[in-house]
Order: sequence, then structure tokens, then C-alpha cells
Amino acid sequence: MTLLITGGAGFVGSHYARLARRRRPEELVVNVDALTYAGHLENLRDLHGDAGHVFARADIRDAQTILGLIRRYRVDVVVNFAAESHVDRSISRAEPFLETNALGTLRVLEAARAGGVRRFVQVSTDEVYGSLGPTGAFEETTPAAPRSPYAASKAAADHFVLAFHHTYGIDAVITRCSNNYGPFQLPEKLIPLMILNALEGLPLPLYGDGRQVRDWIHVEDHCEAVDVILSRGLNGHIYNIGADDERANLDVVREILRLTDRDPALIRHVPDRPGHDRRYAMNAQKLREGLGWRPRRKFPEGLAETVAWYRANRAWSKRVRGNAWRDHYQYGSGLAAGATR
Repeated sequence: MTLLITGGAGFVGSHYARLARRRRPEELVVNVDALTYAGHLENLRDLHGDAGHVFARADIRDAQTILGLIRRYRVDVVVNFAAESHVDRSISRAEPFLETNALGTLRVLEAARAGGVRRFVQVSTDEVYGSLGPTGAFEETTPAAPRSPYAASKAAADHFVLAFHHTYGIDAVITRCSNNYGPFQLPEKLIPLMILNALEGLPLPLYGDGRQVRDWIHVEDHCEAVDVILSRGLNGHIYNIGADDERANLDVVREILRLTDRDPALIRHVPDRPGHDRRYAMNAQKLREGLGWRPRRKFPEGLAETVAWYRANRAWSKRVRGNAWRDHYQYGSGLAAGATR
């Protein structure tokens, strides 16, 4: 089997590329990434020189290039990780999210259909469901109710995937995952931003009261779930992925301060993000019982490992934080924005 992975130089995609090469050493991985601010070849350093891993710089909106890669390498399965993924950026400017997440997915679907790909895996997000109250959890049957431009663009992409399945008979599955954390995550997201600021003795900016709740999952557990769904997921189905490990953002930040031996006084509450979803929680029973997947890491263990990784890889963090990244975070308070995604 030959896999084509889009967004494979990004945070989650690069982890999946490494997992695919470990689990499928006899198979070829074709890795496509546009190398925007969020994609870095350094994330794939473990695969440099690997004959079973081919990298191609391309934009997923370029259907002809994607089709050419599918035909050249006789691609069997497409796993679509490519996406603009930061809610704050979508609030500042929504159009790139429409272009990449919705139109880009449509273009990849068109290429997959023309190229005779036998399975399409769409990697989506819990944010398409909207916001929860203090109890309950999202089911795969929960209607999409996106509340940010990012979430709306991902919901649109999911609907295109389902439309291609029903209209053209494409074998497709959709995964919707809760918040990821782990190595190689850009420091625009909550956990790496707070870790790096703590290590540098800088203020830790936290949106609102910090009581927003997220279900946290280690990126490697997410990738293992995607791989199981790729292999055994039912055609035309949606699968929630979550670790059943809910934490308030404030509690996460306090634990990071403890792990970095920093004073909690470094926490700075900043004005809340517009339309900020209060709580996400995922019911992943369908995945756990139907396909036998279980997360391997508990959050305390995974967070400690993640802090240790960022402590040991400060040079990587410095290199990926270019001027474009810093310019996005010039807010009136003088602090970097808080983050939850």
C-alpha cells in the first residue's frame, strides 16, 4: 500500500508520517506539504534518507499536482492532515481557512477520485461540534454547530468528504479528535506557548478566567487512532478520538509552572477570545469498542514528557518562531495571546 499524507511536515502530520514508516516499513509514504509557517522539514528529520519516505512540496489546492503524485506513485490511500488550524488566526482573517481547509480538501477529493484512490481519511476536529455545557460529550451523531471561522471551514470540509462518499461512492472515513499536545507543536498553541514562556521566565497569558475545559490527547495516541481507523474504520463513518482526560486551561498552566519550577504569579489573565467555546468532551466509545483502540498516555505523564522535550529542544522552538509568527501576537496588552487550540 502507498499512502499519501497531506500536511505531513506539520505537527500531527509529521508524527503520523513517522508512525506510518514504523508500522508499515514495506510501504511507501508520499508526504505533501506547502511548508507554510506551520510546516517544517526539520519536523521530519528522523525520515531524512529513508527510501520509503518521499517528500513533495505542494499546495493541496493544486489538484493537478496532487493527481500527478497519486498517479506517479500509485497511491492507494490519502490521509488529509493539511489545514490552517489556529482559531485566533481564523478570527483575524478567515479567508485562508476557507481556501485551505474547505477548498483544499475539495481539490484533494477531486484528485483522489480521478486517481482511483481506494480510501480517503479526513482528519478533522471536535470543534466542528461547537460548545458543550458542564456535562455531556460529543457523539458522532451530534450535529455540526461550528462557532469560529476555523471550525466552520473544517465542518465544510467534512461535509464535502461525506458528499463525495454519497455522490461518487468514494470510500471515506472522518476522524474528529480532541486537543492534541506533544513534541513539535508550534508555540502558538496553549501548551507549547506556556512551556516556552515559563522556561524563559516570561508572563503566561491566559484567556479570560482560564476555566475553559478541553479533552487532552497526546499526539502519538491520536496518530495511532488514525492508523487504526485507516485500516479498519467503516466506509462512510465518522469516528471521535479522545482520551477522556478533561482539564481546565488554568489547571494545565498551573501544572506547567510546577513542572518548570516557576511562580504561579507569572499567569496573566488577558481579555477572552471572541466566541470562545467553553467546553469540549468526546465520546470515543465507537472507536474504543468497535476498533479496539485505547490511548497509551495519561495526561500527567504526557505533559511531563512534553515539558522535557521543549526544554531539550529550545533551538527548534527558536527557529520556528519567525517574524510572521511574532507579528501575529502583538496585542494591546503587550503579551502573546492566550490559546486553547
